[in-house]
Amino acid sequence: MTDRTKRDGARWGAAIWAAGVLAVLAALPLSANRRLPERLATHWGDGSPDGSMPLWAAALLPAALWAVLVLSLSFAGRRGGSPSGGWVGAALLSGGVFLAGTQASIVRANLDRADWKDAGPVDTGVVVTVAAAAAAGLLGWVAWRHAALPAAPGQPVGGAVMEIPAGERRVWLSRTSNPWLHLTAALTGLIAVAAAAAAAGGLLTGMQWAVITPFASASVLVLACSSVQARVTGAGLEVSFGPLGRPVRRWTAAEIVSARSEDRSPAQVGGWGYRLGGLGTTVMLRSGECLVIRPREGAEFAVSVDDSERGAALLNAYCAGRQADA
Repeated sequence: MTDRTKRDGARWGAAIWAAGVLAVLAALPLSANRRLPERLATHWGDGSPDGSMPLWAAALLPAALWAVLVLSLSFAGRRGGSPSGGWVGAALLSGGVFLAGTQASIVRANLDRADWKDAGPVDTGVVVTVAAAAAAGLLGWVAWRHAALPAAPGQPVGGAVMEIPAGERRVWLSRTSNPWLHLTAALTGLIAVAAAAAAAGGLLTGMQWAVITPFASASVLVLACSSVQARVTGAGLEVSFGPLGRPVRRWTAAEIVSARSEDRSPAQVGGWGYRLGGLGTTVMLRSGECLVIRPREGAEFAVSVDDSERGAALLNAYCAGRQADA
């Protein structure tokens, strides 16, 4: 997976998130207009509403603020280069969650009120929104930091076993991601967020979990299979999944008989993602070379990562050393 492909996938994911949050901010009050007063309470002092604005302004102003934030972050990210990706992504996630949560709290407080002065309190909604925004920002930053780990250089070695000079220790690392799976996770996650915002605004009653749960679960599962990192050390092989590097599968060098590089395609293994079939287990994120191991117990395991020949050669060297020690 090239750096350009990864950047394109990240841009599409950010664009989908930005458009989705924009739609949620504008749609929440407009979709409940028959249950809202002509003016909405939008500011509270000492627990009571003390400021209001027309319904159309309550819908458009947060959307306009979000549009300005997105454009500003996009401009800053382009000028700042790749190191800025962490805080830009964190700001997009936390800002979107904060504005959507705030809008949902305002709509809920005004729902079924004859006058904006009768609006309910928003204290609990604000506390939950701030906590969720902070968690979203931290998640975005940690995910970017994990995704930014450098991949190993792509110079293949000759032979199935790498020669390691005495006294040296070598590590091989490779990472692959699938932008289409990232987009799928973003879309399903956005639907779950929109449903949660609608439920917080009082627009979904009795069926909110029937909408939120399947889409949120699908988003988490697809995101966990959208990227993978393989790491070979003297201890063996470690394969971590998703932007946070969790969950993780590990094999010690003594548990592996051999490793090799092999070309595989989604048609061979039955599709994309984490696949089980006649070839064993395959983590298929893109067609082409895979690192394949043959454990002492169980079926083969393959993961589609670049520079797999080098990784297999190093893993074979460590496996041979452990077998000789045994």
